[in-house]
Amino acid sequence: MIVCFDIGGTTIKGAAAYAPDDIRPAPRIPTPKTSFEDFAASLKAVIDASGTTPDCVSLSIAGVIDAETGKATVANIPSIHGRRLKDDLEKALGLPVIVSNDADCFVMAESEIGSGKGHRVVFGVILGTGVGGGLVIDGKLINSDGGFAGEWGHGPVAATLAGNPPATLPRFECGCGLTGCVDAIGSARGMEKLHQHLYAKTMSSEEIIDAWQSGDAEAARTIDILVDILASPLAMVINVTGATIVPVGGGLSNSKELLAALDEAVRARILRRFDRPLVVPAICRIEPGLIGSAVLGLKFAEKPEIA
Repeated sequence: MIVCFDIGGTTIKGAAAYAPDDIRPAPRIPTPKTSFEDFAASLKAVIDASGTTPDCVSLSIAGVIDAETGKATVANIPSIHGRRLKDDLEKALGLPVIVSNDADCFVMAESEIGSGKGHRVVFGVILGTGVGGGLVIDGKLINSDGGFAGEWGHGPVAATLAGNPPATLPRFECGCGLTGCVDAIGSARGMEKLHQHLYAKTMSSEEIIDAWQSGDAEAARTIDILVDILASPLAMVINVTGATIVPVGGGLSNSKELLAALDEAVRARILRRFDRPLVVPAICRIEPGLIGSAVLGLKFAEKPEIA
């Protein structure tokens, strides 16, 4: 048995996990944002309530662990930001601790019990407020020690001409500090900026998708350009990794029509030809962070030396 957590900026979701399909949630608790001692004490309370000593503790965080220093970058939770989180929590809890990025936990969940089950190489994609991803090969998370692998949304590679016929596009500033990232124009917020640029209209991503599905020509143009922007860098990732399935989560994945359009565009741009969908909706749509952190913790408990 392991205890897993999905650490959010507002609440902490915890659970005792006996298997990937046997996860027993605990009541949610507020996330202590200012005190690390309070943060560790909150985790310990959930662990103690499980009734037994777990083999390890596994966390999903909306941040990144530096693979060389072990320091966590979690901008919205000051109590753990900048700390060597694994080391500090192991000292505070007296248990082995695993800390993973939430996108990595998502792809781990999809690889183990979701749409990626049975595939050697699974590249998981997040299309929501931002554009993210993670990579699992042979059941092992590439970022097992932390790191930035899978972050295909960042880097100044977004197209400045896209759509049919091509539209001239700006290079939007990205929250990572670069300009021209896929994240800045291909995410839900990016879709909204794109539509504003094209038509000087302020609409939410949900409204744009609804209008597209209702036959609105302007929304259709925005979606055509967005799919073109996303498809090329994603196709490059698939060529490089050899992924044979790409499960997608995040808010934009709620539109099956959008994912179908992206799948068609991506499959037309990769070297290997698939006669089946490649870019598909995620199956683990409820608590993927908790499921993924449970999977990682259980793998560690089974074989610590290779987890």
